[in-house]
Amino acid sequence: MMRKKILLLGSGELGREVVIALQRLGQYVIAVDSYENAPAMQVAHDFEVINMLDGDALDGIVEKHSPDIIVPEVESIRTEHFYKYEEQGYKVVPSAKAANYTMNRKAIRDLASIDLSIKTAKYKYARSFEELKAGVEYCGFPCVVKPLMSSSGKGQSVIRTVDDIRKSWDYAMEGSRGDLMEVIVEEFISFEYEITLLTLTQDNGITLFCPPIGHRQERGDYQESWQPMSMKEEFLMQSQNMARRVTSALGGSGIWGVEFFVAKEGVYFSELSPRPHDTGMVTLANTQNYNEFELHARAILGIPVDQIKLLKNGASAVVLANKENHDFPVITGLEQAASLPDTDFKIFGKPTTRKYRRMAVTLAYGQDTVEELTQKAKDVAALIKID
Repeated sequence: MMRKKILLLGSGELGREVVIALQRLGQYVIAVDSYENAPAMQVAHDFEVINMLDGDALDGIVEKHSPDIIVPEVESIRTEHFYKYEEQGYKVVPSAKAANYTMNRKAIRDLASIDLSIKTAKYKYARSFEELKAGVEYCGFPCVVKPLMSSSGKGQSVIRTVDDIRKSWDYAMEGSRGDLMEVIVEEFISFEYEITLLTLTQDNGITLFCPPIGHRQERGDYQESWQPMSMKEEFLMQSQNMARRVTSALGGSGIWGVEFFVAKEGVYFSELSPRPHDTGMVTLANTQNYNEFELHARAILGIPVDQIKLLKNGASAVVLANKENHDFPVITGLEQAASLPDTDFKIFGKPTTRKYRRMAVTLAYGQDTVEELTQKAKDVAALIKID
């Protein structure tokens, strides 16, 4: 296989692991983001700092490097340019359509609910406070509000009373990424648990699924995840069928993080990311024969995977910053954290902090129950301090 030049658009902690996986397969990676010293830049061969919402700047970087493959890893990109890049002969991962649709909650929700008739929560869109009030009336209390373009739960909140509507609108606008000032309001599903179903699509047409991952969120962002999530076989089949239909409609090869709510009566499609998922960092505990980043790298390069199998149980927990700081943080407690058996941690190397920013992830693995492993991962996280 010839060495490929890969342009990675987005250089956070997930992008960092993608770079490592690609380099282990002998590839050349240029990492792009809006700030210097982003995690993926620290391990890539080269890097660029641009505003990826600036279409001219994005075109300039593509023309400058003339990559074999373009890999988007964040939402704040002029994804409509990807269609042009495909016409020019560039490979976009998973595809221009997939990247364009899934970087915007509106497009992917309409595809699932309207085009594919997949079961979702009731929802409405709002471009103003007045439209949000109308959406809340349609969906009822409680309901969930999310910016159409955001990541890691930013701008997401639950409206429980009329008094919450204004606060939720303002919070959504603050958390919105890019220049899309629109939200989705959806009914609150009384779910028993939620899962991420990592779905691998490949050039050979074979779709594979990782064992389901359970997770817990706060402020719309994941705090712990565990694998496998125990669930009824019937509901797992429903989830796999929905994931296969959506990814097939979008096309292309790669790993997809497909999120579902699981209620007593069945499964509801929630969201989809055409790239490795934050909850999937649990696979860094070697719970599977390939972690999610290795699966993504192989799909990007057309290297077939014949099976994904669970090797052991695992759990992850996040380590968060507690305040804003514009200097590289000092991280302490690693010696104590390393003393717990069958655990590990990954420091992301982010150059600055802000409150609740994810700075590291801790891992626990073995034959213990996922509940025991999740607690162990949290215990490790509690020992690591971001100063």
